[in-house]
Amino acid sequence: MRHFFKLFTFYFIGMAGAIGFLWTPFSWAQENTVLVMGDSLSAGYGMSLDQAWPTLLQEKLHESNPKAKWQVINASVSGETTQGGVRRLPALLDKFAPRWVLLELGANDGLRGYPIANITANLSAMIEQVQMTGANVAVLGIQLPPNYGARYTDPFFAQYATLAKKYDTALVPFLLENVAGNRELMQADGLHPTLPAQSIIIANVWQHLDDFWLP
Repeated sequence: MRHFFKLFTFYFIGMAGAIGFLWTPFSWAQENTVLVMGDSLSAGYGMSLDQAWPTLLQEKLHESNPKAKWQVINASVSGETTQGGVRRLPALLDKFAPRWVLLELGANDGLRGYPIANITANLSAMIEQVQMTGANVAVLGIQLPPNYGARYTDPFFAQYATLAKKYDTALVPFLLENVAGNRELMQADGLHPTLPAQSIIIANVWQHLDDFWLP
């Protein structure tokens, strides 16, 4: 397993508490709508919202199929936990009716040392909520800093692949592959990726979800 970030004292991802939505008219929420459900790693912590990787995803989708009216709804919230995601997700599914949902949550739970069983249960609940609507789900994996100890970090990381297999979803094994641990690509807090890192993140996402967007 790759080490996630440098050693650090207890710190919460995204205490900024800012919510990030790419707001669009409700009438656009149709066949080619993608919902990104994440925390500060997807909300663009330390930069403007339109610089975060979900915006690059929309550009990538338009390039791959310019005839389609792609719309990426970035519903990521800095500081979000899986429990918060469970509470917010139903309304978002009702409002935007996405065809695809990218689920990037769990980092804040892990940094707070929440029981992995609870995190897994919350992620499972969200996957089930999405699948009940008929939408496709992609699970985006996260790794924790090594100073939390392998007895916690190993099963934490493994839960993402386990859930993807259990629910037959797409999987991005590690969202911050080739980013985490690189001082030039991480902000001063050692937790959040920089602006230049966003292009690497979208490359990570795209390479694992190449077939995800097929009908």
